[in-house]
Amino acid sequence: MLILGLESSCDETAAALVTGDRQVLAHRLAGQEAAHRPYGGVVPEIAARAHVEALEPLIAAALADAGVTLADVDAVAATAGPGLIGGVMVGLVTGKALAHAAGKPLIAVNHLEGHALSPRLSDPDLEFPYLLLLVSGGHCQLLLVEDVNRYRRLATTIDDAAGEAFDKTAKLLGLGFPGGPAVERAALLGNPKAVPLPRPLLRSPEPHFSFAGLKAAVARIVGDYSPEDIAASFQAAVVDCLVDRTTRAIARADGATALVVAGGVAANSAVRTALAALATAHGLRFVAPPLWLCTDNAAMIAWAGAERFAAGLTDALDVAARPRWPLDPTAEAVRGAGVKG
Repeated sequence: MLILGLESSCDETAAALVTGDRQVLAHRLAGQEAAHRPYGGVVPEIAARAHVEALEPLIAAALADAGVTLADVDAVAATAGPGLIGGVMVGLVTGKALAHAAGKPLIAVNHLEGHALSPRLSDPDLEFPYLLLLVSGGHCQLLLVEDVNRYRRLATTIDDAAGEAFDKTAKLLGLGFPGGPAVERAALLGNPKAVPLPRPLLRSPEPHFSFAGLKAAVARIVGDYSPEDIAASFQAAVVDCLVDRTTRAIARADGATALVVAGGVAANSAVRTALAALATAHGLRFVAPPLWLCTDNAAMIAWAGAERFAAGLTDALDVAARPRWPLDPTAEAVRGAGVKG
């Protein structure tokens, strides 16, 4: 099985070719950091135009790297949401065109499912079901991954995602863009106990996450402490919240084979270290993808496409792009922004 994967949901344009036995034959990615840096965040219109310019050359380069043609591909997998709708449409329409022209099946991939299944691309021993902390710039959820296309949401954020809080903190501190890596670098030079910051919902019986109050607290103390101390204290607060909420979810994750973390924030070393210790304390395997698979990429989309294709799940060419697309549509709506996820 050979799957061509396309990703364009935010500010990374990517194309990859992945086999059903976990070989990444090619992966090409074009970032947009320089285009968005003057604004301190991703500008949707700029991102969509950059995807239009970058995607076709990336696909051609990936096919050349793998030494194959479109005729050799078994299916085309493209992110169909959730994400910035302009960018999602660029990738999905391109995937539809390629699938139609080559007479290949189309697989519309949920970007979150790409993250959720990415640990199985790097770890062939990871079996269902597993407890997943999906933590990125736009999402912060705890899910029981029961199988391909079967997810049970245990918790979500009621306001901001952890990755969004990292980005806003970096902007407040003048650390640059992208914010997550910038905060992590600054935190290495600071004292994580220097700044008293809140831990929203810590030890609360409510299962969900909240980071808006933490972000607001950082805004109030900028200038009172060094940027390095604020970054270190902020990162420690986020880690405490993630560990506390995940600990609560472990008790509800019946039969979980492992504790897994995925998404952009999973590249943070402090987060990975704390979750690995938590898994050990509860007798669970800890699984995290390699760093390049944590951030947005096309290999995870191709792999999710391979998993769905093997399960007989393909899509019609009229499938719609979706700005929001929960993995567990049956999950109970929660207060605040949590109704979105």
